[in-house]
Amino acid sequence: MKLTVPRDLSSASISEIIQSAADDTIFFLTDPRVKVEPRPGMFDRLSQACAGSGGLVYSDSEDHPRIDYQLGSIRDNFDFGPVIAVNRQSARQVWQGGATRWAGVYDLRLRLSEKFPITRVPEPLYAASVTDSRSSGEKQFDYVDPKNRDYQIEMEQVATAHLRRMGAWLAPEFRPVPDEREAFPVEASVIIPVRNRERTILDAVHSVLGQAAGFTFNVIVVDNHSTDRTTEILRSINDPRLVHLIPEPRDLGIGGCWNEGLMSQACGRYAVQLDSDDLYSSPQSLALIVDELRRGPYAMVVGSYTMVNFKLETIPPGLIDHREWTRDNGRNNALRINGLGAPRAFDTSIVREIGFPNVSYGEDYAVGLRISREYEIGRIYDSVYLCRRWEGNSDSALPLETANRYDSYKDGLRTHEILARQRR
Repeated sequence: MKLTVPRDLSSASISEIIQSAADDTIFFLTDPRVKVEPRPGMFDRLSQACAGSGGLVYSDSEDHPRIDYQLGSIRDNFDFGPVIAVNRQSARQVWQGGATRWAGVYDLRLRLSEKFPITRVPEPLYAASVTDSRSSGEKQFDYVDPKNRDYQIEMEQVATAHLRRMGAWLAPEFRPVPDEREAFPVEASVIIPVRNRERTILDAVHSVLGQAAGFTFNVIVVDNHSTDRTTEILRSINDPRLVHLIPEPRDLGIGGCWNEGLMSQACGRYAVQLDSDDLYSSPQSLALIVDELRRGPYAMVVGSYTMVNFKLETIPPGLIDHREWTRDNGRNNALRINGLGAPRAFDTSIVREIGFPNVSYGEDYAVGLRISREYEIGRIYDSVYLCRRWEGNSDSALPLETANRYDSYKDGLRTHEILARQRR
């Protein structure tokens, strides 16, 4: 038994391997840059599991536990590790070939998952060298790097075909946003959940208060029991448009804080996001966002942002505009990617009915998926937001255990959403 190294990840390369394979199990080394040192019994263990399941099998590696695959694990960056085992007979049964340049393994995996289990062996069966030493905070934006757009388009096409085959694809037919059903104190509220951001909260609030808008607005800061100078700083701001809320519960995540802001009597007709690390890119940002919400009218609008360092200097990859989103297929492609972008803004009446999950990772993605199932989401492709990356970001350097937990949670969100879409 040996590891088969594809000459590339194209459909043609995968076709050659599947058709020429002589053994019942095909062992792929999906990244030739990785040095793999099999531990005793690796091939036997994987081949036995592969024969039993009839599908695709992967495992943990030394010092790198992985997560279980589920229905919603359709993202193309799911971490199988560099070694996967595929049942040859099953691969020949599902494989259709194709003309992809990069998505051969991805297409094979999705097709196998439609008929056979994708199985993790929770044992460290090999050691693997590390090829990407960047922190989690640096790697998480790879999927929206503009230089990878052709790659992303191809992955979207493969994922969309998968959703069609499994009955989870949605046509671009949207429920209309209802007319305003209640009175609001202002037209728009910028909601900022915050805990212990004494270095950035003043910048964030001032970027809101400095907005030039032809409508009334306020900023609702949900101060989640900060223990540094954040609360003191907020109390020092003398502007009636600032609503400083300290929630009663002490177990709130970011999503729970969002619910506090949304349900507040001070919340406006539209609820607009700003993280406590970040700023709007110009005094016109809020007006642009609200104008787009009205134009649809949309239940949700997502803008574009520029990556900056703490000094607000642009850093790679620069502008993140999510141009992979289209009216025809954005709601389907949302199941493949790990986020919808920022800043996010909502029709308050609609998002109040849905609510945010009380977590601090993926809460925005959960709401975006739920809204996209029924409503059209508007996009702004010009930068309206500065996303500040610094050592204080909560996702700047996640431990593997935490990153796995977050990925598993988002896969679970996709699982629930796929099931709901299949029932439509």
